Amino acid sequence: MSDMMEDKNIKEETNWFARAIDSDIFYSFTRSKLVMVAAFVTFAYFFIALFAPILATQNPFDLGSLDLMDGLTPPAWQEGGSSKFLIGTDDQGRDLLSAIMYGSRISLAVGFTSVFCAALLGISLGLISGYFGGFIDTLIMRIADIQLTFPSILIALLIDGTVSALFPEVRREDSAFWVLVLAISLSFWVQYARTVRSSVLVEKEREYVQAAKLIGLRPFIIMLRHVLPNVLGPVLVIATINLALAIITEATLSFLGVGIPVTQPSLGTLIRIGQDFLFSGEWWITIFPGVALAIIVLSVNLVGDWLRDALNPKLR
Repeated sequence: MSDMMEDKNIKEETNWFARAIDSDIFYSFTRSKLVMVAAFVTFAYFFIALFAPILATQNPFDLGSLDLMDGLTPPAWQEGGSSKFLIGTDDQGRDLLSAIMYGSRISLAVGFTSVFCAALLGISLGLISGYFGGFIDTLIMRIADIQLTFPSILIALLIDGTVSALFPEVRREDSAFWVLVLAISLSFWVQYARTVRSSVLVEKEREYVQAAKLIGLRPFIIMLRHVLPNVLGPVLVIATINLALAIITEATLSFLGVGIPVTQPSLGTLIRIGQDFLFSGEWWITIFPGVALAIIVLSVNLVGDWLRDALNPKLR
């Protein structure tokens, strides 16, 4: 009996894999070499960031292990460079390659967490707004309109000042991550709410929703079990594109000094540190983190654009 169940599971897994290979999405993915390269670069970037403690030769967060005498060391191929620091060091003596690896973890953590929080808030409000309509719909949409007038930078400054005023005992190093996540989440939720609301307005008039109402299912169950799965396609596309935007926003805020502190360098913080030394000849502190930021943002955007086209039934 157990052998029969195991054979059945293997067949189901094989059928699922065969369906995935034969799908239109996989076909469109293999047709574009640019998208395949972008997906590989994105995966490699995530892998390096995830395993940074293993791959990096130095922990840039451990200030006790840094040597100021190694500060501002040029890349290994330049005069005065060292093979120990392949692409040079910053003013604190941090190995720049290791700092980029660790900084990428912060940038990705902020990006993923803020996108998740924004999607959770936006989807919830979009479902409620589209399903119930009336005054609730008007209220949520007017709040969304007001939200669009506030840029993420202004929200971050407001939240950072509020946290510092209400919780003076909390160190900025401890709250900087969540301030960034909250600021970016409050900037991005409107896109999810508007998209989900538009889809819900269409889906709630379909027969399967009317049938669910007739058998007495509660609105909460109908929204989660029946409506939500049918509106997740556009949300997935928005989340992919917003991940790149969130990484850029984090880098921008850190560059302006409102994001991650210098003791925990993200890509934006490294670029800000390098700006102070750019005109004195230490170009590598800014250039290499900037290139790393540009590559990951471009790769994620390319994957997001492909996903948008692949999930659009009008383009199939």
